[in-house]
Amino acid sequence: MTEPTPSWTETNSQTFLDYGRYFVPEREQQIETICGLIPPAPEGSVVVELCCGEGLLAQAVLERFPGCVVRGLDGSSEMLAAAGKRLAGFGDRFQPQHFDLASIGWRSTIRDAHAVVSSLAIHHLDGPEKQALFVDVYGMLAPGGVFVIADVIAPAGSQAESVAADAWDWAVRQRSLQLDGNLDGFELFQREHWNMYRYFDPDDSDKPSPLYAQLQLLEKAGFVAVDVYWMQAGHAIFGGRKAD
Repeated sequence: MTEPTPSWTETNSQTFLDYGRYFVPEREQQIETICGLIPPAPEGSVVVELCCGEGLLAQAVLERFPGCVVRGLDGSSEMLAAAGKRLAGFGDRFQPQHFDLASIGWRSTIRDAHAVVSSLAIHHLDGPEKQALFVDVYGMLAPGGVFVIADVIAPAGSQAESVAADAWDWAVRQRSLQLDGNLDGFELFQREHWNMYRYFDPDDSDKPSPLYAQLQLLEKAGFVAVDVYWMQAGHAIFGGRKAD
């Protein structure tokens, strides 16, 4: 028997590196919102980013909190190389690390984090894997630390799914026009069938969960002040805090 081909490959990573600026709705606003949810960071504070990608969010965190260190974890060599290049000027304040999000081995190595953040990654885990991760992230945080997630979610029904699909198409179309004055980015988005709400593949690596279910999982893991902070086109920013 041959091994199954991974659903997310380095080719996918390169496509996202090249076109993520079109594909992610209100990317700058999402980054600003996540940073705004991190409490003021004392000197030496550690912020952990799960699946740091090319380092855009890590860069914003490092600039906003000049005394902090960001541990940037990712499973893609392409992404880590891009992040390392982007963040070279921050020296050892950015600490890249290769990891497997679903694995549990790396989780016990992180303690007393000021914040754990993640963007467009946790939807690759199924429901029980999300629950296990949320519990483990709770254990990684110092008292008062926050867990902030930006991710795609599973709509509650077919009508909501259609609304999300249309809104994501519209957002990418507008972004393409805004950035380049043409629809090349949007047309690539369509050709790649990137809009999971319109072209969902049950064999793909995407395993989005309903937003309400994830809020409940966060509360079950022990988080307080669980809330939704932003939402557009099936993308949401949500999270909670570890009690002081």
